[in-house]
Amino acid sequence: MRYALAGFLLIVTAFSGLMAVSRSVPKLDEPTKAARIELGRRLFYDADLSINGTMSCATCHEQHHGFADGNRTHPGALDDPGRRNVPTLANVGEFPRLTWADPRLTSLEAQVAVPVFGDHPVEMAMKGHEAEIARRLTRDPCYRTQFSEAFPESNGAIDYPKVASALAAFERALVSRGSDWDRSAHNDRAQLGARVFRRSCASCHSGVNFTDARYHRIGPVPPPNAADPGLAEITGRPRDRGRFRTPSLRNVAVSAPYLHDGSAPTLDAAIAAHTRIVPLPAKERGAVAAFLASLTDHAFLTNPAFQLPQTACGNAL
Repeated sequence: MRYALAGFLLIVTAFSGLMAVSRSVPKLDEPTKAARIELGRRLFYDADLSINGTMSCATCHEQHHGFADGNRTHPGALDDPGRRNVPTLANVGEFPRLTWADPRLTSLEAQVAVPVFGDHPVEMAMKGHEAEIARRLTRDPCYRTQFSEAFPESNGAIDYPKVASALAAFERALVSRGSDWDRSAHNDRAQLGARVFRRSCASCHSGVNFTDARYHRIGPVPPPNAADPGLAEITGRPRDRGRFRTPSLRNVAVSAPYLHDGSAPTLDAAIAAHTRIVPLPAKERGAVAAFLASLTDHAFLTNPAFQLPQTACGNAL
């Protein structure tokens, strides 16, 4: 039974297969690919990508939280309030749609512009300052070397599109497949929770990343003047109010708080929010929480290859 259930939960659905083959990933030789990932890693931790040098990608996407965040929302570099909870980046290279409620964003390279240049909300506050990113990075001889190695066809030229490409390469390297559940090392309570999950949750949280990548509403339809209309903000359709993309559940136990607005402080609260639709007794909610905890990949959370780099070009940073 254990292996049959694991097979059910980890099988790639036909939809998931379509997602995977639709990825537009650059074809690179291994040295160039490695150089691009390492450049992206350094850029991921570099606060020079924000207007005042106070915010990097890693400010919100912290490794020990599964590259999510421990806050309901996160303020921007200029202290503009955050709008939505920070999503995980584990296996983000496999997602067909990115962000909570914008189906237009389907590539990591395009998504980078949301925090860097976006103004709803303002995060890194670089809108109108694209050339400043290149200017700052070009001052560093090591960056010039790294860009030359990562983009050998460009003779070391630095510009924003290459920054976005390198960041996307690093994000695609953030692969999490080593949880207790993946290794069939879970306990009986998690096994019970998996059975409940299969019955009550897997219609949306499906596939290897426990998401169908589609848009759903788990509460009542918000009013037309809601502060966050969800998918309807993009589509303009009233029926899409309150719909948000199903989040991945990989490493979910370390990425509290939950839901698109961070309003559920614990896994139990998040499960309870969903069970307004599918009621579960407390024992089953607890078992589901145990199953979700078994999706934590501790090696992923501590992998040195994903951490803040300590050196570049042979020198300490």
